Amino acid sequence: MLTQKMMPGSEFTTVYPVLYPPYADRAAWAALSGAARWKAAGDAALQDADTLPRLPLSLWLRFTQNGDRTVWEHAYFARRRTLCALVMAEAVTGAGSYLPAIADLAWAICEESAWQLPAHNSYIRDTPQLPLPDVTRPIVDLFAAETGALIATVYGLLGAALDGYAPGFSVRLKGEVERRVLAPYRTAHFWWMGNGEEPMCNWTPWCTQNVLLAAAQCAPAETLPVYVKQAAYSIDCFLKDYGEDGCCSEGAQYYRHAALTMFNALDLLCRIAPGVFDGVWAEPKIRNMAEYIVNMHIAGPYYLNFADCSPLAGARGVREFLFGQRVASAPLMTLAARDWADALQQPDPDRLHHPDDSEGINLYYHIQTALAEQKVLAFAQSAAPALPRDMWYPSVGILVCRRGAYALGAKAGNNADSHNHNDVGSVTLYKNGAPLLIDVGVETYSKKTFSPQRYEIWTMQSSWHNLPEFEPESAQHQQQPGLEFAARDVAVSDALDAITMDIAPAYGAVPGLGFYRRRVQLSANGLTLQEETDFSRTVALTMMSVEKPAVEGGTVQFGTLAAAHIKGFARIATEAVSITDSRLRQAWPDTLYRTRVYFRSTLTVEVR
Repeated sequence: MLTQKMMPGSEFTTVYPVLYPPYADRAAWAALSGAARWKAAGDAALQDADTLPRLPLSLWLRFTQNGDRTVWEHAYFARRRTLCALVMAEAVTGAGSYLPAIADLAWAICEESAWQLPAHNSYIRDTPQLPLPDVTRPIVDLFAAETGALIATVYGLLGAALDGYAPGFSVRLKGEVERRVLAPYRTAHFWWMGNGEEPMCNWTPWCTQNVLLAAAQCAPAETLPVYVKQAAYSIDCFLKDYGEDGCCSEGAQYYRHAALTMFNALDLLCRIAPGVFDGVWAEPKIRNMAEYIVNMHIAGPYYLNFADCSPLAGARGVREFLFGQRVASAPLMTLAARDWADALQQPDPDRLHHPDDSEGINLYYHIQTALAEQKVLAFAQSAAPALPRDMWYPSVGILVCRRGAYALGAKAGNNADSHNHNDVGSVTLYKNGAPLLIDVGVETYSKKTFSPQRYEIWTMQSSWHNLPEFEPESAQHQQQPGLEFAARDVAVSDALDAITMDIAPAYGAVPGLGFYRRRVQLSANGLTLQEETDFSRTVALTMMSVEKPAVEGGTVQFGTLAAAHIKGFARIATEAVSITDSRLRQAWPDTLYRTRVYFRSTLTVEVR
């Protein structure tokens, strides 16, 4: 798509884009509606800067020794969030009082042995991480690229002011960005840069966006075409893995790291190479990618979730509004504007103290938000609520539909998605905006999460999704990961209120299993599941819930929210599932529930 817009052999003009007002333009910065908020954040950050988090070798080795990512990452991200708050406070006040702390923190980041995370310390995709970083051969991972963009923006915005405090300091900032990010990008090939038909994921637009931010502020002018050409190719490699329907196989929570970072990458390409890529915003695929998040939204904080996603996929904000504006999507602009207006009523709209440590670390995002905030708020005042559509996403096999009080997500597809769970055929169900049948999501990332042992983790397994298990007492037959483990004979109704599929192939070779046909139907009265199989022995259908189930005969009452009326069962059992993981606890209470319905041949479940 993008490389086609650069005619073979043709030359194009590149320029340094204007990303924000210069620091010296005090009127522009002081007039921002969020100036007081950022001054307060900067004052709080001054206190944090006095206790700068240390990053000793022992923290790095925690990942090498026992797979623990969190301790290193907590300190690593705290440095970057604190720096963002200090820089924004200095930008809006022009006081100079934040410059010493900014210099100290930027200096400390420049002194770090590595900008990549221990969990990403490898040169070849999907290979074991090296125990220590090689300081002579920097790796550009997600957060080395993020750090490069951060330091480049500190340089671009405050370089001259920092030189006034510490003469020559801007040279150090620019040099570290060149050495750790820009030079490796020009001279090495990292897997996320794209390689023909090799599958890409959110890393590609996310890293590309940040490399472009670094180049736009630190690269020599004559090298800008190099970055443009490589970035265009990388984004094309990312786009090839999306269907025309724009569905994100990584799920709603990864939208902000996938399609939304692609938006910034495209925007930067349009700014650096004027006139070359402008037509991309009219591409239906790009608009569909933008609006995917609107269609996955349930109500309030809840989104339909599959794969490694939480049902709390995050509030939308100014970047989504700008993306919607670019592709002329009133629904996305509306959802984003109303979410941002609501966020400003909360204690931490800028996510400087978010439970996800990696939030709030991108200085350019904060600047984008500050510059467009007034426009977004004005739009929010007149915007009617966004109305999501029923959707069938054939590229991933996801049906989204709403009837009356109910909202349904049903997944066909295969078990080769990025951030895959073995969940072909699973359903999630909401009633009145509250979770009824749930997808648990994923625990805190560890070394095991992205390893050959991934599917030993319970949340990845089909028996912990709303799916059947064959011969459940022996736990021998669950779904398998891979492209060939997929639904077949998938059919969706014209009204987008029903889907039928055979999910037996997702389980691989199960003796005695030829088919398992599932029909999922949603109406204003609720959900109907019809299960039919030729497997002659016991099957157990799982239903995961937040509400505590109470069984009476063939009825399972889920609190006061709804009840499942079941026909064809042999017995029904329930169990409490203790939730202690910190990431899961952000979305769920300390106890979830699994209901297992044992049956043979046929089963009907009506949730009302």
